[in-house]
Amino acid sequence: MGSKDRAGPTGRTSRRLTHLDEKGAARMVDVADKVATVREATAECVVRMAPETVRAVREGTAKGDALQVARVAGIMAAKKTADLIPLCHPLPLTSVSVDFEFIDGGVRVTTKARVVGQTGVEMEALTAAAVAGLTLIDMTKGVERGVYLETVRLLEKSGGRSGTWKR
Repeated sequence: MGSKDRAGPTGRTSRRLTHLDEKGAARMVDVADKVATVREATAECVVRMAPETVRAVREGTAKGDALQVARVAGIMAAKKTADLIPLCHPLPLTSVSVDFEFIDGGVRVTTKARVVGQTGVEMEALTAAAVAGLTLIDMTKGVERGVYLETVRLLEKSGGRSGTWKR
């Protein structure tokens, strides 16, 4: 099946929420019978800010190198995803990267997470992107109060039974 064969405009569609049992109660999905495979996910977050704030991020803020602090925060957040999202499985991540690109009107944060495991790593990539973006807001709030997250979204995932999906 192709990457969008089962997907609507926002991604994969399904008839039911997997984290709810037949009575509608929350549950953690049992992945014990799934085969461990290499799984990867890429996510992004767009942080919108004024040109002067972008310049401050490039040059360094009074709090230090905003991008390096945001990178470490994103990596740490990926490792803590199961503590933050109640029904996520704790995963032994093998790799997390957080990269930045200056774009018109802000900064694009791109994250990648990787695991050899029985369940996907999408939430870890998304959490890394969101927290890196929030950290940029924290690092720049002394320069501009109006910085905001415009987008947090999954770009791609691979591995496991469902294969590869790309936005």
